[in-house]
Amino acid sequence: MTARFDRAPDESVNVSRDAPTALAEFLVRHPAPTTRLQLVADGETEPTSITVPAEALKLFIEILDHLSNGVGVSIVPANAELTTQQAADMLGVSRPYLIDRILQPEGLIPFKTVGRHRRIRFSDLNVYRRQDEIRRKEAADELTKIALELGLND
Repeated sequence: MTARFDRAPDESVNVSRDAPTALAEFLVRHPAPTTRLQLVADGETEPTSITVPAEALKLFIEILDHLSNGVGVSIVPANAELTTQQAADMLGVSRPYLIDRILQPEGLIPFKTVGRHRRIRFSDLNVYRRQDEIRRKEAADELTKIALELGLND
């Protein structure tokens, strides 16, 4: 299952900027594992009631927040298998770079081969992405420390 919510710049979809905050405040006031919501469409009088897990509501808050800022959103299940192009796009690198530097020879992300094509689990890609962010932050912190020691902070 993949859901993608992209807004074209010329679309007039109006996402309320206060919706994410209002929902987050609601969750703080009502911290329960599930929440019963009533949905009312414009022009209708009868609400539809649904019960959703709090985690789903938190995800919905994130989606609304991104959409209100004009940012596209993709939802990908953790067990989804990605092509090398999809994985490269998520990392912000080229497909050849992903194959040559990340998948091989070091094997930083596990993958499986289907026919002649590689498939990467989204969960494995996410683990690599988090570890890479930590490595980058540590490297930046080390460079800052060295610069300060050398008096290059002016």
